[in-house]
Amino acid sequence: MLQINMADVIGVINSVIPYLIAVGVLLVLAIIITIAVNKKTVKTVANRKLIHSESWLVAFVGIIVAVSMMLSGPLATLLNNATVTKYMLSDDTVAAANKLAKDVQAEAITMLKNDNDNLPLKSKKVNVFGWGSTSPVYGGTGSGSMSEQYPTVSLLDGMKEAGLTTNSKLTKLYTDYRKDRPEVGMWAQDWTLPEVPADQYSDSLISEAKSFSDEAVVVITRVGGEGADLPMNMKAKGVTYKNNSKDYEDFKDGEGFLQLSQTERNMLDLVTKNFSKVTLVYNGANTFQLDFLNNYPQIQSVLWCPPAGQTGFSALGEVLAGDVNPSGKTSDTFLKDLDKNPSTNNFGDFDYDNVDDLAVEVIDDRTGTKLHVSPTFVNYSEGIYVGYKFYETAADEGLINYDDMVQYPFGYGLSYTTFEQKMGDVKYANGKVSFDVTVTNTGDKAGKDVVEAYYNPPYTNGGIEKASVNLAAFEKTKELKPGESETVKISFDDDDMASYDEHDAKAWVLEQGDYEISLQSDSHTVIDSATVNVPKTITYDTKDNTHDGDKVVATNQFQNAEGDVTYLSRADHFANYTEATAAPTDFGMSDKIKSEYTNNGNYDPAEHNDDSDEMPTTGAKNGVKLSDLYGKDYDDPQWDKLLDQLTFDDMDSLIANGGYGTPAVTSVGKIQVTDADGPASLNNNFTGIGSIGFPASTAFACTWNKDLAKQFGEMIGDMAHDMHVAGWYAPAMNLHRNAYAGRTFEYFSEDSLLSGVMSAQQIAGAREKGVYSFMKHFALNEQETNRTMTLTTWVSEQAMRETYLRPFEMSVKEGGAQAVMSAFNYVGPTYAAASPNLLNTVLRDEWGFRGFVLTDYFRGRGYQDADQEIRNGNDSMLATTVTTNHVTDKSATSVKAMRQACHNILYTVANGWQYADGEPEVATPIWKTAMYVVWGVTAVLAIGLEILTIKRYLARRKATK
Repeated sequence: MLQINMADVIGVINSVIPYLIAVGVLLVLAIIITIAVNKKTVKTVANRKLIHSESWLVAFVGIIVAVSMMLSGPLATLLNNATVTKYMLSDDTVAAANKLAKDVQAEAITMLKNDNDNLPLKSKKVNVFGWGSTSPVYGGTGSGSMSEQYPTVSLLDGMKEAGLTTNSKLTKLYTDYRKDRPEVGMWAQDWTLPEVPADQYSDSLISEAKSFSDEAVVVITRVGGEGADLPMNMKAKGVTYKNNSKDYEDFKDGEGFLQLSQTERNMLDLVTKNFSKVTLVYNGANTFQLDFLNNYPQIQSVLWCPPAGQTGFSALGEVLAGDVNPSGKTSDTFLKDLDKNPSTNNFGDFDYDNVDDLAVEVIDDRTGTKLHVSPTFVNYSEGIYVGYKFYETAADEGLINYDDMVQYPFGYGLSYTTFEQKMGDVKYANGKVSFDVTVTNTGDKAGKDVVEAYYNPPYTNGGIEKASVNLAAFEKTKELKPGESETVKISFDDDDMASYDEHDAKAWVLEQGDYEISLQSDSHTVIDSATVNVPKTITYDTKDNTHDGDKVVATNQFQNAEGDVTYLSRADHFANYTEATAAPTDFGMSDKIKSEYTNNGNYDPAEHNDDSDEMPTTGAKNGVKLSDLYGKDYDDPQWDKLLDQLTFDDMDSLIANGGYGTPAVTSVGKIQVTDADGPASLNNNFTGIGSIGFPASTAFACTWNKDLAKQFGEMIGDMAHDMHVAGWYAPAMNLHRNAYAGRTFEYFSEDSLLSGVMSAQQIAGAREKGVYSFMKHFALNEQETNRTMTLTTWVSEQAMRETYLRPFEMSVKEGGAQAVMSAFNYVGPTYAAASPNLLNTVLRDEWGFRGFVLTDYFRGRGYQDADQEIRNGNDSMLATTVTTNHVTDKSATSVKAMRQACHNILYTVANGWQYADGEPEVATPIWKTAMYVVWGVTAVLAIGLEILTIKRYLARRKATK
């Protein structure tokens, strides 16, 4: 998403210029004709002056008509949004949201290390080191920013609330050091790290700190945001600020933003030299390289505190003080060297060197500068081996030494107490795998634990690619008192263990053989296991036997997105690892791909028209209202009657103007509705009103708590009712393919199942409140670099279906998603928002989705085109300016596509909470009331003018006889 700015206003101005020019010409002609005609009968100067006045009155009436015409068009939307009532959250909603946000963060905080029971803190007085303690990470930049309408609990505030007293002199050192640095806007990234150099800690300050407390907490923060990935090589950034010219010189060549800077190392040296009990708090969504911990034995405990939202730092204080027992588990694998991620060499900026013929010149809507937009690319060459699925499988195959590479596994987290998990008998019957797990708190403090079940499928060398460790199911216990037990039921379908065979069966396949089912404390540590046997291979390739309830058989749809890429294979112990994970060496686009590549420079809707298509009925007077369709099936016959009432302009308006809501359509009784940005809150980009900001999506994943995700969705619904919001641009469920992805905070995890469960629960909760969620970004938006510049993503069909589409599939099938936001990037040679395979065949036909698809922010960019998109499954343009978002082709083929798009849009809106009690009552905007008054006055003046003009004309004629 992108913010609204002056370009939006300029776009509307541009859209009304034709009205002004046309009416202006008519007015000039009218005045000339009036004067010319009357000169023949006018004998006196006085009468000519009178006619001159009459002409200006005519001009005034004409101006009113012109303004009325404009107000019935795009300017109306702008005025509606500018004058809309600014609905705020109720006090009760604010209180409930704040409590829930704190509860989420309490279960998200993950304890990675706690030697000698260093935590909880033994003293209520603590020295807090690190500039991040005074500038913590609440969310991310861009659409993840927090609302300014509500108080924010800082990290130090949270510690104070928990009864901890912090060293104010240290705090002053950091706030003073940051004071002169420039403020960074919500859409900008600041890669500088204003850590105070060690030599600026005076001897007296350290001496006083040691006297103050023997407890030390060090805070390290990292922030990411929309629009840019984190720098992998800080030295290459080369940007400095005046009061710390060594911000980037702190990093050696090749060191990235997710490693310690030299100044931070120096600060740790200073702290560990003077304190023997040190707690490190890492505050950020992206996994940090913690390889330095072995060099500092004084760092006895480590907490991962993901972005905490507006009240989450209260929970951090309670964890440090021991009032809350941490129960978070890692949502991602922490590596000792982030460069060892198999995606490292294929993440970032890669330009084709032979695509000038596909380049398009466009004007940047924000800056007004000319952009040369040509295809870039990224290769998802690691295939299905993303995150722990690679590290665990590579270790099993002998490719890597696991302990040398992994610092903390996926699904790992410590507690202030201990638990015992016992696995019951594993049953496999009627297509389900099930077993009980008895969890007992064997320690002396109350706490929660997570039950994690994994499977290891049979693998044939050179056969279908399979990871040796795959999360199958998980549950979180209630809070267990010391000695208390709970029996947790684990169950999952056997087709959840199926693999997608893109080469032979071209379908989902559950191969025969033994499947190891394991109970584990994380992705690497097995507690117990059992084996189930699938006696016969099951291929899901008939209408009576589809995979996971697909409405039609899933078969290959994305082979043209595989490109000429060598994909990582487990065959022969990952024999092609070096080749597959190397940086690209070929920067040329093949002639075949070029012939399939589509953008605004070569797309002509007329070439895709079908002469046999019949023009749909438009503008009928059937008297059907949108409220009549609430709760009706998508295929109810009454929909045809309602759709017949739409005119071409009605349909074009719905399609073209989908930015942050959809416009009113009076012919069918549709009101203008507002959709709000997300995913950690609701942000109304027109009124500037936001909701309470919740912890980041990564924090939700670290809770491993489905119920909290569901409660968050329900809270989004409650807040949406207070704010009069219909739809929510969230949740975002792209994967943490690489730690340096800027938008990591908006996404849940490196794992597709964990991401899918969390997103589906959030969507289900919002849906219960009548709020439709736009699951996003569909699909393959795993990096920000070049995301709006025709980023061509190459991926295997198997990885596409098993890894990157799975959270979206779960959100549709289990969460009941009603809306989708498509991605900026290309899927192979086709823009994601214009891919019929993705949006129609997979989303609608296979998964059974009913609802509408919206683009990401619509800026034209040389490849976004409404004509192309509506014909291929994308229904509405997230546009706030006039660009290529309007449908220009009026053929029968085009109008049929428009009708289908409007059906999808209206079906979603009709089933929202605002239509639950019939047609909503909408207050007339102030500007419209004023306009009606002006119309009335103008009408009286016009009638009076006409009477006066006729009388005077007759008098003049009589005088000339």
